[in-house]
Amino acid sequence: MMTKTEAKTLNPKFQKQLNLLDKKLNLLLEELKDYSEDQLNRKPAEDKWSVIQVMHHLLLAETGSYNYVNKKLSFNPVLKKTGIMTWFRRTLMKFFLRTPIKFKAPKGVGSEFLPDRAGFWDTAKLWKEQRVKLKEFLATLPEERLKQEVYKHPMAGRQGLNGMFDFFDLHFDRHHKQIRKIVKHYPKQN
Repeated sequence: MMTKTEAKTLNPKFQKQLNLLDKKLNLLLEELKDYSEDQLNRKPAEDKWSVIQVMHHLLLAETGSYNYVNKKLSFNPVLKKTGIMTWFRRTLMKFFLRTPIKFKAPKGVGSEFLPDRAGFWDTAKLWKEQRVKLKEFLATLPEERLKQEVYKHPMAGRQGLNGMFDFFDLHFDRHHKQIRKIVKHYPKQN
């Protein structure tokens, strides 16, 4: 049986971006696999997130973005084409995600939505399943949707799918650094 992704070819640019995101995720999982569940669930301070909570935050951000785009396109709306303002908002988003400035997590992906404790491999499985859903969904999109403002970033506003991928990539990098700072104090268990 052919999956939706196999039935229709994914846009090569998005396939490349998804491959990069998957590569980064696999690298993160490889880096963390030798730490204990207790270490990965331990908060470095009371007001800080554990490694697992950071992973769930990233997963929630990707899932929320996917859900937004999926719902938005479910009623076949008329959308603006990406243009100079889209580019400007995307550039600002990229700039701020590269800075060390801390931001309050938007509604739906903050501390109140993160588990107190979760399994590492369960979290990894959920994340990989979300990526499969995203790939299958993107493969079904008509070509004209690729150049429209189909995504809305909580701070940067309306974006095309390129903006969503930039967000995923830079957001991941930002929190990967946070995870590395947390685990550098833990001895590996294996």
